[in-house]
Amino acid sequence: MRVGLFVTCLVDAMRPSIGLATLELLESAGCEVCVPSAQTCCGQPAWNSGERSITRGLAEKWVTEFEQFDAVVAPSGSCMGMVKAHYLQVFEDDAQWRLRAERLAAKSYELSDFLVNVLHLTEPVALAKLNPRNDLATITYHDSCSGLRELGVYEQPRALIQACASAELREMRDSKQCCGFGGTFAVKYGEVSSAICDDKCQQVCDTGAQAVVLGDLGCMLNIQGRLSRRGEAVEVLHLAEWLTGRKPAELEPGNENHR
Repeated sequence: MRVGLFVTCLVDAMRPSIGLATLELLESAGCEVCVPSAQTCCGQPAWNSGERSITRGLAEKWVTEFEQFDAVVAPSGSCMGMVKAHYLQVFEDDAQWRLRAERLAAKSYELSDFLVNVLHLTEPVALAKLNPRNDLATITYHDSCSGLRELGVYEQPRALIQACASAELREMRDSKQCCGFGGTFAVKYGEVSSAICDDKCQQVCDTGAQAVVLGDLGCMLNIQGRLSRRGEAVEVLHLAEWLTGRKPAELEPGNENHR
């Protein structure tokens, strides 16, 4: 299968280790992975800010970049939610572009959904290639709003975690509760966002887990920042990082420990 990897803006700018870990997962499962060098934003920030003309230009570019592949995968529920749930609205007045968007949306996946429902990575043969973080055996999982509510991603990441014998998944009181990020919401309503995130961080700590694993970098940055300010020693990892057993610093470009 020829897979187009959409890296996403946040991963590219803030934590490229997630993109590299995703690449490793897909290649270890036998995919031919292509990363279009000209790829840019999917248009989600512009769409959420009401900038429809900017969104349209970015969406057209995104569709053109990725429609050539057998499947498209992103390590982000929010970005893939934009493609699958909102591109049809972006192109609602253009039948030709809408059809192209529909065809592309049908073969576009959030990472855990693709690993479980397309590649069946929970099967023993496939699992043998995984190398989860054994030093972080007790983990809890936070469900991002976009992945959960727009894409139905809930069981998929848990299936991957629970298939790894060394892992103990400790569910928090309400894994489905928002972390308070919400893109520009955290900027416009900082005090409200902080209060929501404080409650989420307390839920994480109450589990006694060594790490909180997530599928969206926006949520990760928000929760990680708040945990750090609280002085909590809980590691925050993307699912791809945990599954590949890689520490973020080991995957940063130019690092001598890159493997």
